[in-house]
Amino acid sequence: MDAGLFTANNVWMMLATALVFFMHTGFAFLEIGLTRQKNTINILFKNIFIITGGLLLYYAWGFNMMYPGFEEGSSGIFGFAGFGIAAPENGMTPDYADGGYTWWTDFLFQGMFAATAATIVSGAVAERIKIGAFMIFTVIYVGLVYPIVGAWKWGGGFLDSWGFYDFAGSTLVHSVGGWAALVAIFLLGSRIGKFDENGKPKAIPGHNIPLATAGVLILWLGWFGFNGGSVLSADPELTSLVLVTTSLAAAAGGFGAFILSTILYKNLDLTMFLNGILGGLVGITAGADLMSPNEAIIIGFLAGLIIVLGVALIDKLKLDDPVGAVTVHLICGIWGTLAVGIFGAKAGGEQFMVQLYGVLIVGVFCVVCTFIILGTLKAVMGLRVSKEEEIEGLDIHEHGMDAYPDFIND
Repeated sequence: MDAGLFTANNVWMMLATALVFFMHTGFAFLEIGLTRQKNTINILFKNIFIITGGLLLYYAWGFNMMYPGFEEGSSGIFGFAGFGIAAPENGMTPDYADGGYTWWTDFLFQGMFAATAATIVSGAVAERIKIGAFMIFTVIYVGLVYPIVGAWKWGGGFLDSWGFYDFAGSTLVHSVGGWAALVAIFLLGSRIGKFDENGKPKAIPGHNIPLATAGVLILWLGWFGFNGGSVLSADPELTSLVLVTTSLAAAAGGFGAFILSTILYKNLDLTMFLNGILGGLVGITAGADLMSPNEAIIIGFLAGLIIVLGVALIDKLKLDDPVGAVTVHLICGIWGTLAVGIFGAKAGGEQFMVQLYGVLIVGVFCVVCTFIILGTLKAVMGLRVSKEEEIEGLDIHEHGMDAYPDFIND
């Protein structure tokens, strides 16, 4: 391979890595914007812990658990290539990864993905989970559950051999986080004041919607690296197609949610509009490289409709998800994964069934693991803060500080 092409590929992958890293800023802004002022420090602390702890865990063993190099004849369920990330002899040359990037870039790009699963859970459990319990959960889930599931497809495991397709992680990243978020909010229960005595949901407004809006726009920008980097080279045709399908799905998702929420609720709900954009992004992620622009718009628009209906369903089930994480990442993640069998280059009944089996297997594994982890933590140390701590705010009780010391908490 030409040295210039190898360098260009690697530079693009490093830029994509930086964009995915920047997504953690978007997640943090979105979460604190959609929740109350008195819990801002707590949410920021969790997000910083996730990216720092997640990267160290991925270095220690996660990368080699996710890419173990399954031997021929292996079951393709679990493997481990050893601790640390010592580069192979060809790791810095075009002989590695078909000249798409170096070993170090490979590790860092994948490491940026690893922490995202726990970030999804962070938003769903906001304002009432004990910080210690959440940190222990993050270590186990990011350190073990995420890389095991990732190995089944991206590491050449059994889902890959079946033909399951997930380009950039509608299932392997987003629904892995979404399943855990669903179990977590079930075990935690709703925030005080979320449902009245008749079980009717009540809005608990976020304290900074402009910040939440900035978070969504940052996430959209970061998705150029999330999906665009998943091409794993700077291939001009495929990379540009992926960026187009990603953006069109995001725009269509926003419009779908905006239109349906306006029809149903007779108001122009910005938060629904924002989550529609995210739903479109999650929905296109599994097949962004397979879809035409028209198909991307359809997938995104339907994801936007799913957002509105999914949020209503979560409320009807009397579950409390302050940022809509379960609907965005789990339900739209499932939709995007199944869409690969309906639209695009791999559409067909057989592919659809493979996608469905993959979704179910990953779902069962993640739900069981999350119940074991959080159920144990609940029994040993408890998951939820006291009523007094929840009412007064986690910032003061768990961190001893205010995010906005010159303003009165509400």
